[in-house]
Amino acid sequence: MLYFKVNDNCNGCLACVQNCPANALASKDDGEKRTLSHNMAQCARCGTCWRVCPQEAIEFQYMLKNQWDEVVALNLVRCVVCDELLYTVDFEKTLSEKNKKKIEPLCSKHREAHSLKTAACFFPGKKRNKEVKNDRR
Repeated sequence: MLYFKVNDNCNGCLACVQNCPANALASKDDGEKRTLSHNMAQCARCGTCWRVCPQEAIEFQYMLKNQWDEVVALNLVRCVVCDELLYTVDFEKTLSEKNKKKIEPLCSKHREAHSLKTAACFFPGKKRNKEVKNDRR
């Protein structure tokens, strides 16, 4: 959304450009056309342009609104067990590419439970652990 808006009253007098203390307004004459530009990053939001415009062409109220503009919407991944929100699909893709394997969509609680089950398959019971310790002596 453009916060700096100019309505049809603008006649290109350049009062706003000449009086902008932040140099956030610029004009360019190209052939038969004059173009006014606004740089939001440089703008001090002081309202000088709005106050000096003899045509009341600048609609400064848009710059004063405290609102959020949606910039991107991404699909989400949830835990396959409990449906807890985990991360975005794109983040999962990045993780999978970096790890060179598909990431199982599990929350920390269910990931830990899954790890314990996997460990139990490879190292069943404490007896196995004792045997390993005895072999080291």
